[in-house]
Amino acid sequence: MVEHIDGNRLQSDLRYRFDYLSKFLNFNSDDIAMLNTFAPIVFPLIPVLSDAVYRKLFSFDITKQYFLIRNDGFQGFMPKKDCGLTVDSAQMTFRKDMLSVYLKRVLTQTDWNDTFLQFLSQVGKMHTSQSGSTSINVDYIHINALLGFLEHLLIDVLFNADSVDEQTKRGILMAVNKFFWIQNDFFTMHYLMSLKDNSTSDNTKEPTKTSKCCWI
Repeated sequence: MVEHIDGNRLQSDLRYRFDYLSKFLNFNSDDIAMLNTFAPIVFPLIPVLSDAVYRKLFSFDITKQYFLIRNDGFQGFMPKKDCGLTVDSAQMTFRKDMLSVYLKRVLTQTDWNDTFLQFLSQVGKMHTSQSGSTSINVDYIHINALLGFLEHLLIDVLFNADSVDEQTKRGILMAVNKFFWIQNDFFTMHYLMSLKDNSTSDNTKEPTKTSKCCWI
């Protein structure tokens, strides 16, 4: 029997969207339990993982440039040029801490309630103009690459955990993979909303001879 899915509701109801994704990916309470099982293995390495993420982002000028933008909540000194910005700068320590909090919450969350889904959604939203500020608007290609890199870091930790049996490793691997697809979808959702808003806004303006890049 074919289950009906309301396409319009997928765009407006976060719980409904998550439930659909969960059914499609077979993400369930067992996967959440696997993420919880993974938590104590990852926690001691989170500072190392966070540092690796930002060192990777600092290895390309196109991603490093975003860190000259002040984070909401950060009140410390901000360098004016990237030559004064290092992975160990106060601004970067602040961001590493934010990533650490994110990883810890994802891995320890036992009840994926509406509040938690809103948290995952907000993580995506804050990287676009949807959050009410166009100053933090990271191109999606970098987000996609970052999520892939972060997943690979976690998989490497898992494969090097000698104390974990193969069956549990398989369960954790599947859960981590499913989670990143769900989180990636929440990012994509807000990026598509942002594109739609920008398109509507552009249609109200007088046409010019120059245009921004095309979107597929």
